[in-house]
Amino acid sequence: MPGHHLQGATIRLVPLTRAHKLGFMSAHGEGWALYSERLMDELGWFRTPETRLGFLCAHAFRAARVVVDIGLHTGRRIPKGHPGAGEAWTFEHAIDFIVRAGGMDRDKAESEVLRYLSWPSQATAYKLGERTWLAGRDAAQAAAASAGRTFDRRAWHAGALALGPLGLRRLGAELAKV
Repeated sequence: MPGHHLQGATIRLVPLTRAHKLGFMSAHGEGWALYSERLMDELGWFRTPETRLGFLCAHAFRAARVVVDIGLHTGRRIPKGHPGAGEAWTFEHAIDFIVRAGGMDRDKAESEVLRYLSWPSQATAYKLGERTWLAGRDAAQAAAASAGRTFDRRAWHAGALALGPLGLRRLGAELAKV
């Protein structure tokens, strides 16, 4: 099963420096988690309508929290088509948005918004990390096809996880070469 468990177990087994093994890059680690969920969907693990709906609802919530994270920390305005459109984000606006667009109950949404306020860009890092993992895999697949080789998904995942925690720019470049 992909996810944090596989990621952590792999990092413990590969020859990285202690500092590299203990470092955590949010976009790398959480990006892997979201990438893993998408991989599970691609591989057909969400077989029932209920499990697939759960997967899609989780993605809707994550998209909503990116909007809130960016809005709260950059001064951007509430998007058109939403209550308060054009106004600056407030704590209450953010909670309401997470409830409506993210499908979350109010108490949990309040807790989530407090999290975003105390950890700027962390919610956004999840999605940027996921995109980096997906783009890296796409680049590696294209390189294999260009060289006339079959892309070995299992070997790519093993090699990609063995890189350990990296910043996004370097991660993207390294994933393309795995």
